[in-house]
Amino acid sequence: MALSRSLRSGLPRFHKLLAPESALPLRTIADPSSRNPNLPISESSRNFATQTMPTEAKVKVPLSLFGGSGNYASALFLAASKANMLDKIESEILDIVDASKKSPLFSQFMKDLSVPRETRVKAVQEIFSEAGFSNVTKNFMAVLADSGRLRHLERIARRFVDLTMAHKGEVNVIVTSVIPLPAEEEKELKQTLQDILGQGKTVKLEQKIDPSILGGLVIEFGQKVFDMSIKTRAKQMEKFLREPLHF
Repeated sequence: MALSRSLRSGLPRFHKLLAPESALPLRTIADPSSRNPNLPISESSRNFATQTMPTEAKVKVPLSLFGGSGNYASALFLAASKANMLDKIESEILDIVDASKKSPLFSQFMKDLSVPRETRVKAVQEIFSEAGFSNVTKNFMAVLADSGRLRHLERIARRFVDLTMAHKGEVNVIVTSVIPLPAEEEKELKQTLQDILGQGKTVKLEQKIDPSILGGLVIEFGQKVFDMSIKTRAKQMEKFLREPLHF
């Protein structure tokens, strides 16, 4: 990935950027002269969404998300939608999350609030410009750097993916089993779930392996959980056998 390669090749420059004496006056995202650091989270993220691209068509988020992460994810969704770059922005944001897990230096930078705000913003702008990321992503990362919320990027990215999937009519279904499902069983299960969800929805099946369930399946999507595992059945049987018998 471009970001990972950039981080590996630019470590000396990255160290230099993090040095206190390298800090420059804050230059912000949509309007460098107008950023107010005292804006609350929701207003800051809303400004990002409205200033990054001119509003040509009314865009709405497909889900109502709450909390700081939800606000930032919604703002990013609006900006990406207006730029007609949803898929690209999703890919870039997930690349950044992946890079933060692979690079200890980058991960520390994302978490370290002792780095001056101006230095954080300058480092983010230069890193992602050099890596060839889109303006929407660069600007959004600058917002997070400015507000001290880089450390929450993974959570924000998850909420953003929730929005992009809802926009596409995709439903993420997590299937937990003891061993990977055979291809034919996976196909049959996917079709059954597709029939349950109906037209207009697309099932995205995610398999997880957990030997502790002993057998059977646990299926999760949305707020629903269908626990058909042997572990749960055994617990139910144990509870039944422990109950006193009444004749």
